[in-house]
Amino acid sequence: MAKLIKMPEIAANATSAVIVQWSKKEGDVIRAGECLAEIETDKAVIEYDADSSGVLGKILVATGTDVEVGAPIAVLLDEGEKDADIAALLSAAGVAPAQAGREEPAAPTASSTAAPAVAATIRHAEHDRAEAGARIFASPLARRLARERGLSLDGLRGSGPHGRIVRRDVDAANQRPVAGVAIGQALAPTAPTGVAATPTFTEVAHSGMRRTIARRLSESKASIPHFYVSADCRMDRLLALRAEINAAGHRKLSVNDFIVKAVAVALQAVPEMNVSWTDTALRRYAKADISVAVSTDGGLITPVVRDAGSKTLSAISREIADLATRARAGSLAPDEYQGGSFTVSNLGMFGVREFAAIINPPQAAILAVGATLEQPVVVDGQLAVARVMKVTLSVDHRAVDGALAAQWLAAFQRCIENPLSALI
Repeated sequence: MAKLIKMPEIAANATSAVIVQWSKKEGDVIRAGECLAEIETDKAVIEYDADSSGVLGKILVATGTDVEVGAPIAVLLDEGEKDADIAALLSAAGVAPAQAGREEPAAPTASSTAAPAVAATIRHAEHDRAEAGARIFASPLARRLARERGLSLDGLRGSGPHGRIVRRDVDAANQRPVAGVAIGQALAPTAPTGVAATPTFTEVAHSGMRRTIARRLSESKASIPHFYVSADCRMDRLLALRAEINAAGHRKLSVNDFIVKAVAVALQAVPEMNVSWTDTALRRYAKADISVAVSTDGGLITPVVRDAGSKTLSAISREIADLATRARAGSLAPDEYQGGSFTVSNLGMFGVREFAAIINPPQAAILAVGATLEQPVVVDGQLAVARVMKVTLSVDHRAVDGALAAQWLAAFQRCIENPLSALI
């Protein structure tokens, strides 16, 4: 019998998602497991596969539409069912059918009302490219947002499937001047004589990823009682071992690969640290699933190296490189960036000496890693120079006490300063 297909919860705690593209059209036969539509979350564009077989009888949501999780998006028919069955189903469910492909008129924006000449220039330019046969692959939502903001899609690099330009690409793009007029500044009122002029600026709309980061970290800082412990790690042995491995091996290992491995080994040595807080119980994890912070154009994402304690350094290195590449391309699946038990955030490659990171909920700890710098140290009563890396552990005091955090940090420091122990 006819049934409704509803917007799935593609990512944990997601409240809505955007239909980027329907992979099937009305009347097409669908088999279970086939891609029905491409859906954009705040982190990536995901292919949504059909749960069951049938015929796509009716598309209820136009491409480019932001839809709440659980809302009907299409009707799936069994063989032999007709339009009357669709109407009966929609009537029983209280769903008003929408015309696929139809978009509501966009509300006027500052750029569209203040700079009509700029928007017209862009439209003509896009028309000229179409006439010339230069096709730009972009989702309908990305095209509409670009029109509203006076942005040209020409030159934008798409991060969606097959290089398609999607919403996050438009959100992340800098507004560019057209014909000598800066978007957001056209027709700006002149300040009266003697009155300080308002500073010029442009506004870039928040992407879904940026809104999610803001919400989650605000909640983390406001609701989780953070405390911090720091340690200086002597890096001379680790760097010497890394140089020896890299000279002999086919794959170059990074310092961060060693750090992720050392974190996992320390969690195995102090399993009471591999936990998270819930309102009813303390959740203890059986494996060290390490989230690794990766910076992308749209914001921070934390792909997960599963069971890092059981993997070799070269396996961890390959996995981190692959996850980071696909994170920046926006092609990670939700299970690849959700569910870690501990996070590593490394800013050492930027020359940052030290910093304190905000815990990534529902995890109970995050390790902030600074740069390795030459520093004076005392060895056997004598002053010497050593390469030292400072790390700061941010901890959820509800789940972990200070003594336990110090015990774990000492185990991590031992792994870093005696790196062979992490490999045995």
